[in-house]
Amino acid sequence: MTAATALPIARRFLAEAARTPVNVLTLVLVPVVFVVVAAGPMADAAELLGGPGGPAVQTATAGWAAAFIAAIAMYFQMRAARAADRRLVLAGLAPSWLVAARMATGLTLALVAATAALVALQLRTGISDPVRVVAGTLMFAVIYLAIGALIGTFVANPVNGTVLVLFVWILDVFFGPAIGAADRPVTRILPTHFVTLWMIDLPSHHAGRIGDLGWALTWVAVATAVGWTVITAASRTARPRHRARPGSAADQIAAGVRMGLRETGRNHVLWALLVAVPVVFVLLAVATTPGDSTSLTVREHGRTLSQQVWLPDVHGGTMAPIAIASLATLAGLFTVLDARSADQRLALAGFRPGSLLVSRLAVVTLLALLATAASLAITATVFDARQWGLYIAASVLIALTYALIGVLIGPLFGRVGGVLIAFLLPFLDIGIEQSPMLHSQPPTWAHVLPGYGPGRVLIDAAVTPTFDETGALLLGLGWLAALTAAAAAMFRRTATTAR
Repeated sequence: MTAATALPIARRFLAEAARTPVNVLTLVLVPVVFVVVAAGPMADAAELLGGPGGPAVQTATAGWAAAFIAAIAMYFQMRAARAADRRLVLAGLAPSWLVAARMATGLTLALVAATAALVALQLRTGISDPVRVVAGTLMFAVIYLAIGALIGTFVANPVNGTVLVLFVWILDVFFGPAIGAADRPVTRILPTHFVTLWMIDLPSHHAGRIGDLGWALTWVAVATAVGWTVITAASRTARPRHRARPGSAADQIAAGVRMGLRETGRNHVLWALLVAVPVVFVLLAVATTPGDSTSLTVREHGRTLSQQVWLPDVHGGTMAPIAIASLATLAGLFTVLDARSADQRLALAGFRPGSLLVSRLAVVTLLALLATAASLAITATVFDARQWGLYIAASVLIALTYALIGVLIGPLFGRVGGVLIAFLLPFLDIGIEQSPMLHSQPPTWAHVLPGYGPGRVLIDAAVTPTFDETGALLLGLGWLAALTAAAAAMFRRTATTAR
């Protein structure tokens, strides 16, 4: 088939998008709410939060509106199209023409979204710099087309998909350079960070030679490539897959991980704690921190120094590891207790001890990483580490260490006692003995605790520009290796007992 066939198909796709009630609703409601009604209050809020405020924010609302409209429209197009696209390919339509039709539909949706937002902006305040505003609004829409397509490929439930689109969009808008400060390193990874800066003519001074426009166009190019890739993947017809041999180690590990994640998904308390614990440990601590200085003992260029820091600036960063350790311990605890009887049945059914170990540790690792991400997402709103990469690595090391501790204490203390220990142990170790707020240097006996090594690395990353805690890092990795060996022995004993 040729382009002459693909064009009518693209028109059909557009007609289908127009029949989706959510698309029509967002096309009318979003520009009215964000460009016409909320632009003024959001500009005022931006000035309070360190952003440029004023006309810059009002201009950016056109891009925000276009982005949300485009993402929602593309999401519902992808969800409605999966079965139909495969039937079209089976009927003889070349996959490349199908993808081209979908991309043409997406581009049209982006143009419609951008036009609606720009019309609202023109009616609200007028457009002072048409080239930047029109091009920036269109770039917003194209980037969010890819986000909508990506979410549409993996999230089938329309409620969940819409919530996820909204979540990404909220992070991008309310932590972006138009609302908050433009120089926060952690917000530079947001998809429309550089597009926003270029659109409102606010130079970032951190774009390097490529410039803000160069990075914005790079995001657009990557978004286009991602959109093409996910649409191509969604339209593929079924092909024989080379699966692992039933009963093989790979097959058992995959089955064990799926079962473990499914069981974890039913633990509503753990999901609630992923939100509540970082809020309580980090945000509440920062909100109640007095405006005062404190002294931290750090290593810099091989020397031990006493460094004065402003307490409100660092308190959130030092509270984050307590939240991470507590959540990770709970994750390990719940994983091993929820799966204990199932593991014994699996061992009796022929599940290899090694496969059982790998699958359970994989689930524990994923949950530890999720606990880290949840806590750092909250922490990044109130704290700016000097070395973010190293700070994140130290947080992950704390999470993995305490997740394995949770695995080990579960069988010893049970569910109720284990929960108490899961909060008590990180509090005593990281919150008391390793705390730079309470001790300029941890007491000597506390060096043997599991939180000492990663805790010193985290403090080094939080307040100094260079890394000087190699010994502490090796100590933390040693703890991780020892706990992994202990967990392996426990799982092997479980499998042996069941036989």
